[in-house]
Amino acid sequence: MITITKIFHYEMAHALHRYDGACANIHGHSYRLEVTVTGDIITDTNHPKCGMIMDFSDLKQCVQIAVLNEFDHALVLNSVVETQCIASLRQQFGNIIFVDYQPTNENLLLDFAKRIKSTLPAGISLLRLRMYETNSSFAEWSE
Repeated sequence: MITITKIFHYEMAHALHRYDGACANIHGHSYRLEVTVTGDIITDTNHPKCGMIMDFSDLKQCVQIAVLNEFDHALVLNSVVETQCIASLRQQFGNIIFVDYQPTNENLLLDFAKRIKSTLPAGISLLRLRMYETNSSFAEWSE
């Protein structure tokens, strides 16, 4: 099996609703997302991508559309946050995303895997996501 991996860096803030530590407060991370896909190598010598599973620039575009356009420089919160709090946040910040899950690294990966899979071309499979929340802490999703 041959795989290719593209690495992405983005900024995002979140807070963990009812968490019993410092992460209950709004805080941000400089995320590193590694996206690994697999597929058959294109062998048609007339195809412009001959010898590749997928062009790295095409993988970049898939991840940009599926994840980064929405989540980069966003504040991500669990949708159970109180209504009056939401109104106040919307007045002060522009890019707030409310998700129906606790926005932990693990849950974000589950969401991102679904999003990325939906943008990949036929014959390309998402194999692994690894997302660093800090330099020394990461979660990993694999098929």
